[in-house]
Amino acid sequence: MLRRLALLLLMTTPLAQFAGAGLPDLIPREVLFGNPTRTQAQIAPDGSHLSWLAPSDAGVLNVWVQPVDRTTPPRQITEDRVRGIRRYGWTQDGTRILYLQDQGGDENWHLYAVDLDTGKARDLTPFEGVRAENLITDPEYPGEVLVGLNKRDQSVFDMYRIDLASGHVKLDTENPGDVVGWLTDADFVIRAAEAADPENGDTMIRVRDDADAPWRELIRFPFGENGGAYTFDKDGDRLIASSSLQSDTTRLVALDVKTGNVAEVLARHAKSDVGSVMVHPTDYRVQAVEFDYLKPQWEIVDDSIAADFGYLRDLAEGSLAVVDRTLADDRWIVAFQPDDGPTAYYLYRREPRESERLFVTRPELENHTLAEMRPVVIPARDGLELPAYLTLPPGLEADKLPTVLLVHGGPWARDDWGFDPNAQWLANRGYAVLQVNFRGSTGFGKAFLNAGNEEWGVGDMQHDLTDSVKWAVEQGIADPERVCIYGGSYGGYATLAGLAFTPDLYTCGVDIVGPSHIKTLFQSIPPYWAPAKRELVLRVGDAENDEALNRRISPFFHADKIKAPLMVLQGANDPRVKIAESDQIVAAMRENDLPVTYLVFPDEGHGFARPENRLAANARIEAFLAEHLGGRAEPVKPIEGSRVEVR
Repeated sequence: MLRRLALLLLMTTPLAQFAGAGLPDLIPREVLFGNPTRTQAQIAPDGSHLSWLAPSDAGVLNVWVQPVDRTTPPRQITEDRVRGIRRYGWTQDGTRILYLQDQGGDENWHLYAVDLDTGKARDLTPFEGVRAENLITDPEYPGEVLVGLNKRDQSVFDMYRIDLASGHVKLDTENPGDVVGWLTDADFVIRAAEAADPENGDTMIRVRDDADAPWRELIRFPFGENGGAYTFDKDGDRLIASSSLQSDTTRLVALDVKTGNVAEVLARHAKSDVGSVMVHPTDYRVQAVEFDYLKPQWEIVDDSIAADFGYLRDLAEGSLAVVDRTLADDRWIVAFQPDDGPTAYYLYRREPRESERLFVTRPELENHTLAEMRPVVIPARDGLELPAYLTLPPGLEADKLPTVLLVHGGPWARDDWGFDPNAQWLANRGYAVLQVNFRGSTGFGKAFLNAGNEEWGVGDMQHDLTDSVKWAVEQGIADPERVCIYGGSYGGYATLAGLAFTPDLYTCGVDIVGPSHIKTLFQSIPPYWAPAKRELVLRVGDAENDEALNRRISPFFHADKIKAPLMVLQGANDPRVKIAESDQIVAAMRENDLPVTYLVFPDEGHGFARPENRLAANARIEAFLAEHLGGRAEPVKPIEGSRVEVR
């Protein structure tokens, strides 16, 4: 410990000077983490209007609209004044905007509708402590929506049908207690349900023949298998689903609704699970499927769009996404996401084949030198191949660089290729950035996913991170004396585990909303996680009832082994990882007289939605990294509107 502190004291000043040599100009944090200029372009289903998110005069993200023919200027149609709108869409007749909003990060989303002509807004789900999810609209029934609400029982979501004109809310389908998702057919009838078996962690897809028919199990995915439903076909005779049965990676299949048998395999990939699925907006036929091993790629299923994709692939750099389309299917909104630049949105007219660039999300970035994100495959100690991404500082040789291991959350999620503001920010400051899809990450097949079962903390999930750091050191990329582990949610847990269980590997750690004590995490999960609780236990281990396991994998009990300085950041209203998780690891650190900085955001939840808070958080993280790793730092300055508390 004394040797490491001495090294830090000796190296801080010269490293800070060295890190700037050869690097491009400093990218201001505001450019990377402030509000985008515009984002999330959409088109009204009738093709009449374009929409997007952009800041109001007060700097809060709101929905803006403009006629497609640009006959009138853009106008702001929503009036959010605090958190900013992040999720919105159109009603199917193009007369209203729908959006979701919570309070202070509590994730009790309310569904709002705003009339396009009058600007009048209505809270469609004005129920205190109730969360809205699983929103479904239908082009044949534009005056109503279906939405899931845990109004009757906090642990499950019943489906309600809401009349958009009157606001009348009517129960449509009651949840029997285990359903976690619903699906309608072409007649806007709820005819499929995805359920979680509370006894064994299996996933079941149930169907019914009509709204009055009994439910029956169509297909079951035993724990360890992957699968889920996407859509019915036009006639309702086939259900399009992903399935890993008889395969390692998921295949996209058409299931016979009467028998559950696979009627057709639509698409498959040897190394990647099914990703995005492009379905025709009114004919309900699958047209293209995205797979993503190291980089995303599209497989065309419907030849009628092959020429469209051929044209679009040459239009701009980056991975392609069709983000919206009209009901007539004559116009698409497409987005291109490069790894070294902002997302660009285009309006594409299919006949005649022409396109118009609408905007890029952060045009200021085009004035800066950004880094390339390089896909790499890292061997774990047992030979498992770990898909990963390496982002190196532009202008510096990859020779013993200060390095940040940036760990994704979930953990049943993944890192992917493309523009990552955190990776660009850290590379610009002089750090090599390594992002690893450790075992247990999703998208790479069931064997890769299941290899992470019961491997938290002291198991192979954490070993994969350790092995990745050692790989970077052996490759000559990382300086072994200057490695930070940094992550949010599960990535925050991995940070704490890395510092506690491999204390000599890391120079410092940054934990954002990470759990520290698995038993208390399980005891405090939101009530609506109850149907999936069994799968959570099978994936992690029964930390509530196995005290030896809990003590073995919970960093809280090993805080005294931590040597490196730690920064902890927490949203006070986080419903997933309660503030007690951060409070207790900070208290344990301080009881052992260990260096810890604790920042609490009283108006945030599981992550930081308000740009003022993101900027305040990253300013302090940047200064922390510069102190302990020696990279560059933009001066810390007060951020107006942030309510961060140093505790």
